[in-house]
Amino acid sequence: MPNKKFDLIVFDWDGTLMDSTAAIVDSLQEAATALSLPVPDRKRAAHIIGLGIREAWEAIFPGLDEALYPQLVALYRKHYLVNSTKITLFEGAKAMLEELVSRGYLLAVATGKSRRGLNRAMEETGITACFDGTRTVDESFSKPHPSMLLELSNDLQVPVNRMLMVGDTGHDLLMAKNAGVASVGVSYGAHPMKELEKFSPLYIAESVPSLRQWLLANA
Repeated sequence: MPNKKFDLIVFDWDGTLMDSTAAIVDSLQEAATALSLPVPDRKRAAHIIGLGIREAWEAIFPGLDEALYPQLVALYRKHYLVNSTKITLFEGAKAMLEELVSRGYLLAVATGKSRRGLNRAMEETGITACFDGTRTVDESFSKPHPSMLLELSNDLQVPVNRMLMVGDTGHDLLMAKNAGVASVGVSYGAHPMKELEKFSPLYIAESVPSLRQWLLANA
């Protein structure tokens, strides 16, 4: 395709492609309740989405007894398995990905999910074939460390100046900035537009249709 600015578009998963913010927040709150810990409000719980689950709990409960973190991780995963049964891709996300593939873009995922969790979600939603590479938090450093993007750059042989990161949190956009990768934010996920604006993305989409339109016209 002529005049492409980018060869590789990397998507965050939760809150960017999959409408899972509410399920994640519910699961975090339920795990805290199960251990009789102070329950984070929904805004605070949503703010840590995008981090690895261990890093998320450390951000919510800094200085907590080290022995409790593995219990919180296990409880979160238990509740998320229940809460995630009804979540789906955002409407239009699959068609957007398929159109980008048809136009010759390489696509990848960089996520705070586990490998097992991402594989399950991709298989259930039927979009595994859209992606040329993926990175999860149990294979790399948690966002906002740049390693996921740098590893995808190396794996797919695409220089960082030909990559674009799309995500719904400041963690995604800061990871992109740390890697020297351009970014686009989406405000329909976990973080509000004012939080995303701090990281100077090229664009902030308010919906999947507006994201699709911008990518096809500008990426």
